[in-house]
Amino acid sequence: MPEFDWTRLRRAPDVESPELQAWNATDELLVREALAAGIPGDETAVIGDGYGAMTLALADAGLRGIRVHQDLVTGRRALANNAAALGLAGSDPRGPLFISHELDPALLTGARLVLLQLPKALAELEEIADAVARWAAPDAVLVAGGRVKHMTRAQNEVLARSFRTVQAQRAERKSRLVIASQPLPVPERPPFPVREEHPEFGFVLCAYGGAFAGARVDIGTRVLLEVIAKAESVAGALNVVDLGCGTGALAAAFALRHPDAVVTATDRSASAVRSAEATMAANGLGDRVRVTLDDAGSALPTASADLVLLNPPFHLGASVHEGAGSRLIEAAARLLRPGGEVWTVFNSHLDHRRTLTRVVGPTDQLARTPKFTVTRSIRRD
Repeated sequence: MPEFDWTRLRRAPDVESPELQAWNATDELLVREALAAGIPGDETAVIGDGYGAMTLALADAGLRGIRVHQDLVTGRRALANNAAALGLAGSDPRGPLFISHELDPALLTGARLVLLQLPKALAELEEIADAVARWAAPDAVLVAGGRVKHMTRAQNEVLARSFRTVQAQRAERKSRLVIASQPLPVPERPPFPVREEHPEFGFVLCAYGGAFAGARVDIGTRVLLEVIAKAESVAGALNVVDLGCGTGALAAAFALRHPDAVVTATDRSASAVRSAEATMAANGLGDRVRVTLDDAGSALPTASADLVLLNPPFHLGASVHEGAGSRLIEAAARLLRPGGEVWTVFNSHLDHRRTLTRVVGPTDQLARTPKFTVTRSIRRD
């Protein structure tokens, strides 16, 4: 069988750039470990497969029925795109090559081998480890991998809460695998979502493990919330979008302050969407704020919003890159009606104000702290 051609993988619809690629050495080590284990595809689960590299390499090697969970909708779409390009879409007489799942029992029940690209957040790793110990087969083995420069002892400590044996392997090609086996008994209730009250803003935040900042109000969102609370011009906005909503802090605050507004909170992260849904329920907003899993609001109508609230990310995976924020700024411009406004908070060292002026329209600085800038941009006709 020819060796799998990793170079044919692409990141689209996520940001494409010469310094960014759709796989790394960790993917290759995890696939090699899986093939050596000889576990059937339908007893194998893959978690954190950014653009489908592991799933498609295993399918190319003949495994079928692989279960896969990707948090980002961009990753799910990239997997579909790459599968089509490589002729690995659909199924064969033995069944589907792979099946996508949320982080739930269907993903893990009966799974004997779980492959994991280690997440950045320890909370996300805790949730995944608990899920494997909770739902996978009693003899399940979790093989987690990452780039050495991003790995810490704390990750091993988190895994040790859910597995009796946690063993780090020798580093290879600047990547390392950690093998966790013998799942431990789990508490009756899963550890997530967590919940935190924020009386200064009048809401409760809920968060699953993969949500940015957990149930805290991150400092950028805090600055934007404080500016919006003093603003009068937003009071007339009836159709509002929290673009890249995270746990839903901006959407919840606006909906509570403006009961006549129709608010949509959208994010590309399934963990963020689950968190935002829990946040809305906790604040009695479940029937007033619509939460959607989408890539940059692609399913929302053009020129439909009076106001877009935006706290764009500045990371793409482990890389600092302005492309993630630029995509959301372009999305905000598409969603706004002429004369509509986008209120944005961003790290002051980023050049987002120039992008907002070019893509959306006239942009004014409303506030600036040592780290963050808040701007208001008006959609040109």
